[in-house]
Amino acid sequence: MKFSNADFRMMRWNIAAISASVVLSGLVLYGSQEYADHAQKDFRTAQNQMNDARNRLNMAHQDSENMAAYSKGYSALENRRIIGDDHRLDWMEGLDKLRQQNLAIDFRYSIAPQKNYAPQPAIDSGNFDIHYSEMKLQFELLHEGQLLNFFNALRNQIKGQYQLEGCTMQRASAADDSDADDTASTTTHIRAECSGGWITLKNRNAQS
Repeated sequence: MKFSNADFRMMRWNIAAISASVVLSGLVLYGSQEYADHAQKDFRTAQNQMNDARNRLNMAHQDSENMAAYSKGYSALENRRIIGDDHRLDWMEGLDKLRQQNLAIDFRYSIAPQKNYAPQPAIDSGNFDIHYSEMKLQFELLHEGQLLNFFNALRNQIKGQYQLEGCTMQRASAADDSDADDTASTTTHIRAECSGGWITLKNRNAQS
């Protein structure tokens, strides 16, 4: 089969049209792939941003819960007079009220000036300085149970944190009784001495 010049001219246009169609299809496919890649990249970016926002929101909720719990605990310690300055007058008033309850035959106390406290073993006190006001007590007791009742009342009725270090007790001797007044000599069976101190926390960021 032979082709004439006219046939070649007709085929040339067809071949050009087919070639143009192939090129155009290739450009469309390339553009579609580029668009898909950009869309996928934008989706991953948006997904990461959403995850980051969700994580920040969860952290904000957790911080809010922690702050609420911390604020509640902090206020409770303030109300108990554990955080703040030396509350010597409050302690003295509380001890006078305990005296009126006749929890012991008699007791005397002395409160030393406040000083910095270094617990052993050492603890992390965070943003607080630990202060200690030593208080010693001398008791005249009818029996040992009065000593326990006294310290139970002290913890329950006086705001603050008293740390009892220890007590020594001895029975009242006949010689001691002979030197005491008649009332004491017939009632005092035990004498005790106890040492300890009031612990207070001072926030370093608090206004002086």
